[in-house]
Amino acid sequence: MASQAQLDMLAKISKQNGFIAALDQSGGSTPKALGLYGVEPSEYEGDQEMFAKVHEMRTRIITSNVFNGERVLGAILFENTLDREILGQSTASYLWQVKQVVPFLKVDKGLEAEVDGSQLLKPMPDLDGLLAKANQQNVFGTKMRSVVKLANAQGIEAVISQQFTVAKQILAAGLMPIIEPEVDIHSPEKAEAEALLKAAILNHLDDLAADQQVMLKLTLPETANFYQELVNHPKVLKVVALSGGYSREEANSRLTENHGMIASFSRALSEGLSAKQSDAEFDATMDASIESIYQASKT
Repeated sequence: MASQAQLDMLAKISKQNGFIAALDQSGGSTPKALGLYGVEPSEYEGDQEMFAKVHEMRTRIITSNVFNGERVLGAILFENTLDREILGQSTASYLWQVKQVVPFLKVDKGLEAEVDGSQLLKPMPDLDGLLAKANQQNVFGTKMRSVVKLANAQGIEAVISQQFTVAKQILAAGLMPIIEPEVDIHSPEKAEAEALLKAAILNHLDDLAADQQVMLKLTLPETANFYQELVNHPKVLKVVALSGGYSREEANSRLTENHGMIASFSRALSEGLSAKQSDAEFDATMDASIESIYQASKT
């Protein structure tokens, strides 16, 4: 039985205009995220100090007056952030109770080596425990990322089959899975890969129970409105777009061409933010970013 909070979060994601902030860089991508934010490797030593620095960055974003549920529907966290607090309460609780922003949790453990032009999820032996923790903290949903690099039908089917298998485990735990089969923006076969990907997703959506829904997080496609069938599909709660290395300007421009898709940007959201900025400069920069992504997500 869904709690009132879960029902409220579901209503927000399904009905309100806005976008999802991806604040879930972890592991290998953390030094790069910190570097773009103006925190040099010389300013921290070892993983613990690095994750403390990234939590400072995330806290500054989340506690900013311009970051709230009016334009930001949800935020994706990674486990280390879930385990930390913001102003004396758990991060997920702070997001929902104070900011009215729906919390999601990145659950994947990274990528396997490339096979058949794609990278599968690494094994997640502790997933049930992580889902239980997410439920205890009133997290609404999860996210897991695979990568497609070539238009290889076998590789793409392996990615989508694995994603839906894990999604069913997540649904069984009462959480909303965001399925993320990212198509590499530098793929020499991007459009062809997108065609195979869409067909595979549509096949697997048919296997879900009538009352089940998932979310999809997809690379902005080469053809405008290419994923419209997925946007309109009764078993898809929302299709969100990743920025995938595009600049914010390019990502927003592509997003405006894809009606019904909303942003779930990470690098494009934090572009221009710096640890060296005053609070006024930081808030002004982020306000402009949030507004531009919000407007692009409304089309």
